[in-house]
Amino acid sequence: MNLEEKKPDRRSIISFDLDMTLLDHRTYQIPDSAMKAVERLRRNHRIVIASGRDMDNYYSCSFRDQLEPDGIIHLNGTKVTAGDALVYNHFMDRDLLHELLHFAMEHGLSLGVTIDGKDYYTCPEAVIAHDRAKWGDVGRRFADAEILFSLPVRTLAYIGGEDGAMLLEARFPQVKCPMFAGKVGADVVEKEASKAEGLRRLCAFWGVEMRNTAAFGDSMNDVEIIREAGIGIAMGNSVPELKEEADYIAPHIREDGVYRACVHFQWFENFV
Repeated sequence: MNLEEKKPDRRSIISFDLDMTLLDHRTYQIPDSAMKAVERLRRNHRIVIASGRDMDNYYSCSFRDQLEPDGIIHLNGTKVTAGDALVYNHFMDRDLLHELLHFAMEHGLSLGVTIDGKDYYTCPEAVIAHDRAKWGDVGRRFADAEILFSLPVRTLAYIGGEDGAMLLEARFPQVKCPMFAGKVGADVVEKEASKAEGLRRLCAFWGVEMRNTAAFGDSMNDVEIIREAGIGIAMGNSVPELKEEADYIAPHIREDGVYRACVHFQWFENFV
């Protein structure tokens, strides 16, 4: 069966990564064409956001509300929601968390997470520099990273270059550190977790087969869902390694990539 024939039916899910798949970091807005695509697709498909973010956090909830997804795979699959239902919830092993944070403090690595509107990071200076370079402003609400020792944590984020991510993976084989597309940081996730696992859980919750799913992404935290969805679509601005795993490579986010991929598969023509 060629890709043009693999058209999702009415019992289908279309999943989107947020950052640099739907959300353009240059404008920090979702392009009009992508919003138009989502609105047209939702007539006959369940729309899912699959992100490394917790989409309920203060800096993400506006995009959640704008997109109005049927389901969300938060934090690389460690939290999965469908409307008001909590489908899955997993917290990082407490001993592992303590070891990771102590290691980051000892080696000057910026490691942390945002919980309940507060940003807990070791070496927050790296986060401040990153935000200023990327957005020209720092809107973080920093709190003492040591508070994380007593909080439930699902995943962590590392801000820095590839060397730091490789150092974490070498020291902690229990985790994976897929780099962000811009190579300025990485998710730090227990190896069992992935967006693909989150998608499987939503499929089970809604009674949808995995073959009736499609997934868009751009970074290496999308690699499992791109491999395992019925159709895996890498954005034109994706990291090269993800493109190698995809069934189809869409145009760049700034070239209406999401919308044009839907046109390629004739999804709009069939579901007007």
